[in-house]
Amino acid sequence: MNYEAGMLGRDEQLALEGEGRSKRRWWIIGAVVVLAVLAAAWFAFASGGGEGEKAGAAAKGAEGAGGNRQLPVVTVAVPGRQSIDRVISGTGSLAARREMPVGVAGEGGEVTRVLVEPGDWVAAGQVLATVDRSVQAQTAQSQAANVRVAQADLKIAQSELDRAQQLLSRGFVSKADIDRKTATRDAAAARVRVAQAQHSETNARNRRLDIRSPAAGLVLTRAVEPGQIVSSGSGTLFRIAQGGQFEMRAQLSEADLQRIPVGARAEVTPTGTTETFTGEVWQVSPVIDPQTRQGIARIALSYNKALRPGGFASARIHSGGQVAPMLPQSAIQSDAKGNFVYVLNAKDEAERRPITTGDVSDTGVAITSGLNGTERVVITAGAFLNPGQKVRPNLTKLQR
Repeated sequence: MNYEAGMLGRDEQLALEGEGRSKRRWWIIGAVVVLAVLAAAWFAFASGGGEGEKAGAAAKGAEGAGGNRQLPVVTVAVPGRQSIDRVISGTGSLAARREMPVGVAGEGGEVTRVLVEPGDWVAAGQVLATVDRSVQAQTAQSQAANVRVAQADLKIAQSELDRAQQLLSRGFVSKADIDRKTATRDAAAARVRVAQAQHSETNARNRRLDIRSPAAGLVLTRAVEPGQIVSSGSGTLFRIAQGGQFEMRAQLSEADLQRIPVGARAEVTPTGTTETFTGEVWQVSPVIDPQTRQGIARIALSYNKALRPGGFASARIHSGGQVAPMLPQSAIQSDAKGNFVYVLNAKDEAERRPITTGDVSDTGVAITSGLNGTERVVITAGAFLNPGQKVRPNLTKLQR
């Protein structure tokens, strides 16, 4: 009984010892598993933090790119400096440079013939129209006869004087007779001169009955017809452009007149045609109309059938040049403070720059002050900008 009891106690003891070793083994396994889980969790946390930082950086980069895309894009250009031909435009009428009105210089009478038409070229002294001279012709013939009578009397007086001088040496006539015959001869010579003068005067008057051109030129108008009675009070019968020279009388402001020198080249385009004629300014008006505040620049033009006095025309006068920046109209803004443009600084921020504009042409507007030509000037979208606003510039090249 005791032996069996001892054996039973030993078996229980062995069982308890085995159970204890099994529990320790599970505790070790559990600890290893816990450590493995903790290690895996730490690695996962470390990896997740790096990826988060990368994701954050990527998000910030995307946000920055999105911000750049949101900046307004404007077109800018560097205008530089160029030689600009200063052109002054004006309008006015065409006219003869030297217009000669022709009327009746003599006594007048009935017009028998008109020999020219408007548009004809005439020479100096050429007859334009004739006036009836039937009465004046008879007077001239009578005076011509008087000349011949006086010349005959002179011839007789000279012959008598010659014979008397031959008889004087022989003593048949006295010295007093010679003196009387000499006086008679001199009186006859004087009557010849008087008759000739009267005849010449009549011929001159008769020549003045013809209406003649005072100089060579182009007939512009005719205001007389055959059968018309004319006199010195009849006014102008013909108008002639001396030498066929024309001009344009351009109406310009006071400021423009100050900038135009005599001899400046000009281009004139008559209304109703695209043809352009080249001339030069030959006179600048010394006075200003107090009503219109304008003066006249007279532009000399050569003859052309397309130029008709009295017609309207426009002119472009080249008054010199200047070196300055040139910008298109779209770059220039205006407000109550005056004209200005936007230029970009080194940070691509818009800055307002006041300017003074000069001549305006098809190629743009000259900038006389405010720019030196090296700035980046906003060409488009300037009206939508504010000073200090940041933009994305799109650099372009201006057309010259």
